[in-house]
Amino acid sequence: MPHLHINTTNTARLPRLYVSTDTLFLPSLKQGDSCPLTAAQAHYLGTVLRRQSGDYVRVFNASVGEWLACIIELRKEKGCLTLERCLRAPNVTPSLTLAFALLKRDATDLALRMGTELGVTEFIPTITDRTNTHSLNLKRLTTITIEAAEQCERLDIPTIVAPISLTSLLNTWPMQQTLFAAIERLGTPYSSQNFALNNKVKKGDGLLIGPEGGLTLRECHLLQQYHFVIPLSLGSYILRADTAIAAGLTLIAHYLRLRDISAE
Repeated sequence: MPHLHINTTNTARLPRLYVSTDTLFLPSLKQGDSCPLTAAQAHYLGTVLRRQSGDYVRVFNASVGEWLACIIELRKEKGCLTLERCLRAPNVTPSLTLAFALLKRDATDLALRMGTELGVTEFIPTITDRTNTHSLNLKRLTTITIEAAEQCERLDIPTIVAPISLTSLLNTWPMQQTLFAAIERLGTPYSSQNFALNNKVKKGDGLLIGPEGGLTLRECHLLQQYHFVIPLSLGSYILRADTAIAAGLTLIAHYLRLRDISAE
């Protein structure tokens, strides 16, 4: 197979790989440093993408930013890169938490993927009255968030905590941060809600999405007891839980970005 030559002045189409700080074993990075590949990354580059020594990729994480790197060794289950130049400086994603009732496997996977692409920095799987599953594979879900971050060009990887009950979520939530709770048939005028979001949403706030079938009346009454909980309407339609996650995050992230722009 002929060697793949790539114009490194146009790096946007180069493969992107997340590298853990633990993997680098370096307090800081400079040109010429080596970066080992995991077995999965070596397989992906060599077998799936058919890359070889001399080809270029991008590597990133939150603490070092994004770097252009050249493949200097690539075997079936291992490989090594050499860092050439920094493409993007480290940049912190504004903190945004998604607390969502555990869903079936495919829907949970989708929630993690969409949440990562929409700027979630922390996922809190939540057990509600109508939650049908109470366990999840954190390692597999972390892989999903890494793949989503690689695809969407963000530098950091969101964290995923172990599942907790809705009561525990409310009792441990930072009181200075707002938790927007999506509640069906809220009846709040959309224009009034947009005004409230524009004036209240800030870094560190969160979104709560209930399970399929919605939050129970008991849970809605429970939420009303906490001053930091603000009900959020997602419109007149009743949405699937995964659709509600995308709609709610898009709405909050929009106003979060507006606050960032106005602060510049």
